[in-house]
Amino acid sequence: MSVREGKRMSLAGISGIDYSTKTVEEFNDIFKKVLNDGMHGLCFSAYEEGQMPGDILTEEQIRRRMKIIQPYTKWVRSFSCIEGNELIPKIAKEFGIKTLVGAWLGKDQEMNEQEIEGLIKLANEGYVDIAAVGNEVLYREDMTEEELLDTINRVKNAIPNIPVGYVDAYYEFAARPKITEACDVILANCYPFWECCHADYSLMYMKEMFYQAVLAGKGDKHVIITETGWPSQGEDYKGAQPSHENALKYFLNTQLWSKEEGIDIFYFTSFDESWKVGVEGDVGAFWGIWDKNENLKY
Repeated sequence: MSVREGKRMSLAGISGIDYSTKTVEEFNDIFKKVLNDGMHGLCFSAYEEGQMPGDILTEEQIRRRMKIIQPYTKWVRSFSCIEGNELIPKIAKEFGIKTLVGAWLGKDQEMNEQEIEGLIKLANEGYVDIAAVGNEVLYREDMTEEELLDTINRVKNAIPNIPVGYVDAYYEFAARPKITEACDVILANCYPFWECCHADYSLMYMKEMFYQAVLAGKGDKHVIITETGWPSQGEDYKGAQPSHENALKYFLNTQLWSKEEGIDIFYFTSFDESWKVGVEGDVGAFWGIWDKNENLKY
């Protein structure tokens, strides 16, 4: 999640498919085709009902969910390298899926050390295609820029043959040129929903977000959208309305743009996770393409 108060787009235009004349059956047919054509990447939601970060993930639950998404994605993104999360890239490789593997960094230095050691170990064992050193650490103010920069360089030195980046909201890369320069690849989270964007203008706004990250990298660095999505239920967020229809439209527009323009996107997320209500309010539980019981929602 990358919420920024006061950041609101101007309603300048509409982009994406015109769905106004589509029937429910046509919607479903488009979704099935887009899903079956496959996505670049998915954020991997591993926590089952009643679980939350800190609980230990099992091989069985990861393998079961990996089997569900395997026909539809080339890549998966994981967020941690401890507490069973280290199994995600290993099992992904068994299914022939590439991996963007993240070390979750926060204020606990001991946990940070475990995460970094875990990421380096997985990379050296051949389970990491892209390494992500932290997720929205600067946004949460969990580390200073210099602390994060030192950690990124430490990982780069340890795994010199693997691209290393840092994940944060797209606008942080313009604000933090030292971090951007240190990254081999820019890993940008882009959420029109959390910036109060009306669903009708969401694709255009996401494109603006993406190209801001491209400009921050001066056109020399590959930019990957590491998270984007739209919730299917919950309360409105200052003009951004969660709904089954809006979530479906956003998914379709995102995937079609990804294919048409060759944009690498990790869609957030694979499965609904109830624990996120405590972090994001009621919308937090409804970002998945599959529901919490692993049933396709659309």
